[in-house]
Amino acid sequence: MSDIAVISSLRSVAGSYDALLCDAWGVIHNGVDLFPGVAEALARFRETRGPVIILTNAPRPSSVIPGQLDRIGLPRDCWDEIVTSGDATRAAIEARLPAPAYKLGPAKDDPLFEGLDIDFWPLDEAEFIICTGMKDDAHETPDDYREFLKEAAAKRLPMICANPDIVVNWGGRMIWCAGALAEIYKDFGCEVIYGGKPHPPIYDLALKRIEGLRGQTERKRILAVGDGFKTDILGANNQQLDVIFIAGDGGVHEGARDAAAVSQKLQEAGLTAIGVAEGLKW
Repeated sequence: MSDIAVISSLRSVAGSYDALLCDAWGVIHNGVDLFPGVAEALARFRETRGPVIILTNAPRPSSVIPGQLDRIGLPRDCWDEIVTSGDATRAAIEARLPAPAYKLGPAKDDPLFEGLDIDFWPLDEAEFIICTGMKDDAHETPDDYREFLKEAAAKRLPMICANPDIVVNWGGRMIWCAGALAEIYKDFGCEVIYGGKPHPPIYDLALKRIEGLRGQTERKRILAVGDGFKTDILGANNQQLDVIFIAGDGGVHEGARDAAAVSQKLQEAGLTAIGVAEGLKW
């Protein structure tokens, strides 16, 4: 087994690609701070190569993400479009309406439901569950929901998971996401429907955005960047897209910092990447 290539600059590989799919949390920022060099890397790719699509598993519509990126300090000339797991999830929700739904998640995710003719009901009266996360992700853990999920599983209610991520690194602290609850629910033998990475719906939306910006683009000319083995890397592999693994401090540390360790982790997971980088820099 040979070690994976170490990529010190996006510039060194950019010439082979005409579009970029870039993860947000763990690559661009850690929920609090913008990572050094990222803004220049994205802006220069746009200037010299092609469109940049920010591809995030945020369980909210893309319309709310620009304001969040503004507050973190990412200039708007660094990206062309944003596609979220929330965007990709709405179609799954609409397909089940007007059936009554149970909402599992915090109020901050309510923008996901704007414009939908949806009613939320107690669990006993619901026909499906929409999970955007824990109600208090600053203090709760997935184990706090195990009994509730067991109760829901007894009713065989399907769950729509609006964020497949298990954890994110929020300013140096790991925060549990909706995907952690969905994993427990699946372990109970229940159906879970996903829209975000690594699943196809979010990529279908992103590829349509690229086509709208620059026309039909071969997949071999699209580069993905991400820090999650089970989301970004697996999703890119499934879509036959080249991908760079970001192994810096802002990620969720599913791999490791050195090339040999990353190669080993990828091989164990049955995944491939064209290279590993400590951060996204031009």
